[in-house]
Amino acid sequence: MASSTRSRRSQVTNYWPGFVDALSSLLLVIIFLLSLFMLSQFFLGQEISGKDTAMSRLNAQIAELTELLQLEKVNSSDLESTIATLSATLTSATTERDQMAAQLAGLGAGGDGKDATIAQLESDLTAQQDLSREAAAQVALLNQQLAALRTQLAALEQALQASEATDTENRTQIADLGRRLNLALAQRVQDLSRYRSDFFGKLRQVLEGRADVRVVGDRFVFQSEVLFDAGEAAISPEGQTELAKLGAAIKELQTQIPADVNWVLRIDGHTDKRPINTPEFPSNWELSAARAISVAKYLITQGVPANRLVPAGFGEFSPIDPGDSDEAYRRNRRIEFKLTE
Repeated sequence: MASSTRSRRSQVTNYWPGFVDALSSLLLVIIFLLSLFMLSQFFLGQEISGKDTAMSRLNAQIAELTELLQLEKVNSSDLESTIATLSATLTSATTERDQMAAQLAGLGAGGDGKDATIAQLESDLTAQQDLSREAAAQVALLNQQLAALRTQLAALEQALQASEATDTENRTQIADLGRRLNLALAQRVQDLSRYRSDFFGKLRQVLEGRADVRVVGDRFVFQSEVLFDAGEAAISPEGQTELAKLGAAIKELQTQIPADVNWVLRIDGHTDKRPINTPEFPSNWELSAARAISVAKYLITQGVPANRLVPAGFGEFSPIDPGDSDEAYRRNRRIEFKLTE
């Protein structure tokens, strides 16, 4: 019987070299693609950031030019109103001057007795002429100012049009950059999905016929019975053998991952929903957390850096099988490993 047990363990062990090779190959491919993706995202982000800054500056200039244009239009309206008022005053003064000239001509024909009245009228006429000349000078000055304002308005409108054209061009460039970034992201996701699919296909071939280690999504799932006895958090001798292989694979992977990639190995402990209440483990939370910590400590003894390990206990609250059968309980008692950042 001891001989058959050793034979069965030898057969189980033969699956791991293929498992480790497939995992290492996938991780290398994923790390390479992620590095390319991060570089492309960084440069595209820098270019988009520069375009956003330039567009913000142009928008501020457009707003300033628009405000100046409105102020100039208001000033122009005020000057036109003043010119109209002065023109009306000039017309009125001209009319009064003509009336006084007529009165003066009539008085001159009336005799010498009206010399005083004529002198007064001549004085009034002179004053009106002075007023007319002053109003005409003001009108001429206002016309010059109005012409200058119109020139400034034309220049402001040209500057505003040029800014709007530049803004439109920048928006087009930013939209093109966004489209290119989306295409790059989509391509990277497609590449990662394809390589991950190939990797999991190889794993299924390597692990075919084994029920104690499974691939679930992006995680590797070890049944608790592989590593622990029932209700215990101490790793069994068989479990230590399996974890030693995993530790060796992680150390080999660590030498291949660039130093700037902040990766960690998550170790998630799970139990079934049957309650436990012992002095050592008052609940399934303590049991699942203790098992995850035991695995992390053992991997540390195998040379895996402690800062790369994140143990966590989930108790019975994250089941993968909601059933109440013994098989469902067995599936929910598990240790999950996931490489992540």
